[in-house]
Amino acid sequence: MGVAERKGRERAEREHRIVAAARAIAERDGWGAVTIRRLAEEIEYSQPVLYSHFENRDAIVAAVAVEGFKDITLALREAAGEATGRRNALKNVAMAYLAFGLSRPALYEAMFVLPTNLQFAEAGTRPELQAAFDALAAVVTPFCADVEAVTETFWAALHGLAELERSGRIRPTARGERIALIVQAIAGSGTRPPARGR
Repeated sequence: MGVAERKGRERAEREHRIVAAARAIAERDGWGAVTIRRLAEEIEYSQPVLYSHFENRDAIVAAVAVEGFKDITLALREAAGEATGRRNALKNVAMAYLAFGLSRPALYEAMFVLPTNLQFAEAGTRPELQAAFDALAAVVTPFCADVEAVTETFWAALHGLAELERSGRIRPTARGERIALIVQAIAGSGTRPPARGR
């Protein structure tokens, strides 16, 4: 192994340790406890070393969020793959999305609530974010002509439900009923309407 390769590997390992520590602190104590100083103490690096890897705390949150998008993509694809039929795939993915958001609150917050420079629906969208969107789009596609708009609406509905349930503002006991309404709204009679002219 050459010197450059070794240094690159060491750098990647340090970045992984920083991100893992940020995620652990956030899961244990909330994102308010994740500071550059606390991370430096936790992993025994100096603050300048952290800043040599990440410009600021928001950049660390974004790195955690990217990991979250990889995780949610796997969860959504698995949920779709376990389904028999298109409607069940839609329902399974919706339930998996909510389960993910509710079981990993700090990670979900990094992905969708805290400020980051991560952007969707742009030419430069990171592949991890695009893959998560595509996992939602895959179960929506059989039911609509405007896949992008319907997928965005599906995602928005799921995000709203996740946030409302996480904050205790809606009844967790009615989750199945709410998901059934979303599935009905998207799937309708199960026939794909003709594409609209542009």
